Amino acid sequence: MRRAPILVTGSHRSGTGWVSDILAATPSPRVGTIWEPFNLRARRGVRQAPFRYWFTYVTDLNASEFRAPLQRMLAWRYSMLAEAPTVRSPKDLARMFRDAWVTASNRRAGAVPISKDPIAVFSAEWMSDTFGMDTIVLIRHPAAFCYSIVKQGWWHPFDHFTAQPAMMRDLFAARADEIERFALTPQPLLDQAVLLWVLIHEHIARMRARRPEWRFVRLEDLSREPVEGFRGLYGWLDLAWDAEVERAVIRSSGEGNPAVTDRASSRLRDSKASISVWKDRLTSEEQESIRERTDPVWREFYGDEDW
Repeated sequence: MRRAPILVTGSHRSGTGWVSDILAATPSPRVGTIWEPFNLRARRGVRQAPFRYWFTYVTDLNASEFRAPLQRMLAWRYSMLAEAPTVRSPKDLARMFRDAWVTASNRRAGAVPISKDPIAVFSAEWMSDTFGMDTIVLIRHPAAFCYSIVKQGWWHPFDHFTAQPAMMRDLFAARADEIERFALTPQPLLDQAVLLWVLIHEHIARMRARRPEWRFVRLEDLSREPVEGFRGLYGWLDLAWDAEVERAVIRSSGEGNPAVTDRASSRLRDSKASISVWKDRLTSEEQESIRERTDPVWREFYGDEDW
């Protein structure tokens, strides 16, 4: 029976949640989900690691402050001491006791931890190497990604990149001037989304070349054939697949669900219809602008027919 932890990362927040939820539906072994430990809003009692930046870049050079708390997280060790300073209401208190109970329950059951975290994408290699994680990386069409960012109004602080010299040196040296410009002067949201997609997917392309043992999955492919796609991931991860898992996949992706929702956390989509929502919601000028400004990176993952 497998025991390696799982990391689901990439360029799509609700997509990583969808994949993690379906993987956690396996009847054997028990799998427990850890929500976005690299997210600055993550519960400190669960992850305890002192992240200060969105998209923190962890390597062996700065790993000393992150390794132990992340190891405790993956071992299902909850810290009320770390969580206590954030408790400011009865709701917070109830959440703390709930999280402590869930964590302890997963530890007693020997649950396989699955870390759902698109924000860990730049640290995925360190996470995989350090904790022996099986890693799934989701890829998303640039226009779909940009539409989602603009729709949700997710502004990105690019100074969180410039504040990490190792990240700028190792990952973004060729785009340093552009990132520094965005960090100094806030740019339109669509422009931010374009640059963020390029930075993420340039890195994904590099990882794909270095990590052939990982699974790199286009969200569009998984959305077109969800049952077949998830069955393949289950087989790769050595998770038990049964009729109830298949029903869970169909419930989450079937035609009776909306193609788009205002709730970013919603897992219910008409997955086939959702693939092309951006074509109706973005203007032709916006689509062409995204295509031009993400070229040639998008050609690593998509063809002309995908536009």
